[in-house]
Amino acid sequence: MLSIPVLRDGEERSSRDTRVLHGVNGAPLATVHEAPALVTRLTVKRMREAPRMTSDERLAVLAEAGRRFADDTLGGQTPEEYCRIQALVSGVPVGVARQTLGRMRNDCGLLGDVVGKQSPVGAGRTARWVRRGSVFGVVAPSNHPATHGAWLQAVALGYRVVVRPGTRDPITPLRLVRALLEAGLDPGWISLLPGSHAAADALVDAADLALVYGSEATVARLRGNDRVLVRGPGRSKILVDGPVDEAVLDHLVAEISGDGGVRCTNTTAVLTSGDHRALAEALAERLAALPALPVTDDRAVLPVRPRKEAAGLRAALDRAAQGAVDLTERYYEADGGPVTVVDEDAAALRPAVMCVDRSDHPGLGTELPFPCVWVAPWQRSEGIGPLDDSLALTLLTDDAALVDEALDTPGIRTVLHGRVPGWYRDPYLPHDGYIGQFLKEARGFAGS
Repeated sequence: MLSIPVLRDGEERSSRDTRVLHGVNGAPLATVHEAPALVTRLTVKRMREAPRMTSDERLAVLAEAGRRFADDTLGGQTPEEYCRIQALVSGVPVGVARQTLGRMRNDCGLLGDVVGKQSPVGAGRTARWVRRGSVFGVVAPSNHPATHGAWLQAVALGYRVVVRPGTRDPITPLRLVRALLEAGLDPGWISLLPGSHAAADALVDAADLALVYGSEATVARLRGNDRVLVRGPGRSKILVDGPVDEAVLDHLVAEISGDGGVRCTNTTAVLTSGDHRALAEALAERLAALPALPVTDDRAVLPVRPRKEAAGLRAALDRAAQGAVDLTERYYEADGGPVTVVDEDAAALRPAVMCVDRSDHPGLGTELPFPCVWVAPWQRSEGIGPLDDSLALTLLTDDAALVDEALDTPGIRTVLHGRVPGWYRDPYLPHDGYIGQFLKEARGFAGS
């Protein structure tokens, strides 16, 4: 089995606290060594003393690390072996990890320009754009490997970074940390500390600032703490306010199911001023045709989880339905059902299309880690209300006033006007605001 170490001061270390990391098919794949809370606190304290690195040094390291992440054998693991293991532990189709290799290579080379554009125009003669702290803690997710690009921006901005990896995917951050160290990052600037929830809480408490990915409960618990940036459910939406043709349907399917439907930017609600039932039926026919395959199959497009966990996710959807019917289920009756076993104890989560008759149905706030979309009617007289609370809102409309209203609504974090393919891959596009807005601040400066 693989060994996932505690990585501090550039050294990979074992721990007496370990757990076994299983693949979605139930097979044991790795032993994860976990850092207790005390070690987490001591690591943060030690990292404050790490020697300075200039901006040019950091950016050169990041560009080289992106290349190494994509191309090199790291810790004895080839890029292709990384993709295979990452898919098996996360349940995300193997093609997502392969795309992430190239994405990291490209994005790491742009980090200097990306974070440079986050500086306010006023920073210069009368102000300085400076860090709010020196050590940044990251409680990372496991839903998508490319989410780790966020904390790489922190390194570019001058932070030492401690990563507590997600429980299902410690594979991606370990590969990134190894790439950074081999590219020349000072060992005191990066640590990987797998650990329990208590260790994660210790990291948030000990670091100057922290980024935490989590559920709605996590968001509620940390809301109001200005030292913590919380990224929770996206509840991304699309408004279809015009004719529905093949191009529109293609776009909707891609936004709902792309990367297995596991991103917080995947669409979970579609509202329309047209015939919502006809739109829901068209989406159901297309989404139900997506194949259920083992997660390491080159053709895989759906997420895979252990069978019991997959059944639990479908049960969560049933509880949220409140009378809504999944229009895809009839397509699965003779084809394995909505939870289809594809490899030993592993089951693919087939798409769901829930059709409801009002725009305030509580199901529209439901987000699950597979292609699951709620389709509802919308009228212009309802305004922006049903479209609010969206990490990303796509407006397929000619109504310019509605676009302006969306941009003026604080609960809508990204507005996309028209069919914008692959927008979430743009390294310059803020995810939920620029991370630089959180990590840095403007301080007044005047000199004689």
